[in-house]
Amino acid sequence: MNTPVLMDRIQAFKDSLLNHLPAKDLSPVLTSLWYDGKGDWDQAHAQVDHLGGRDAAWVHAYLHRKEGDMWNADYWYARAKQRRPTCSLDEEWANLVSYYLSN
Repeated sequence: MNTPVLMDRIQAFKDSLLNHLPAKDLSPVLTSLWYDGKGDWDQAHAQVDHLGGRDAAWVHAYLHRKEGDMWNADYWYARAKQRRPTCSLDEEWANLVSYYLSN
């Protein structure tokens, strides 16, 4: 996906945080990140905690890092075949949104 189109999609995703509910066409991982962007960690976690696969594990890892549970976060990062990043949580959220919007 070219950069201007991706940037528009990212901005639209961020703008959608003003809505009461997420768009119905979002994937489970993007729905999770949407709820997290709204400040609803529990609902964000509920979107991915029952899912398998690397994508859900990666978002699950981020959520546990945000929660401060590093042991659990590292477990999920390993399941996602990722390393715990050293960037801020806001940067990781933006990176995840960008990654999943571009795929």
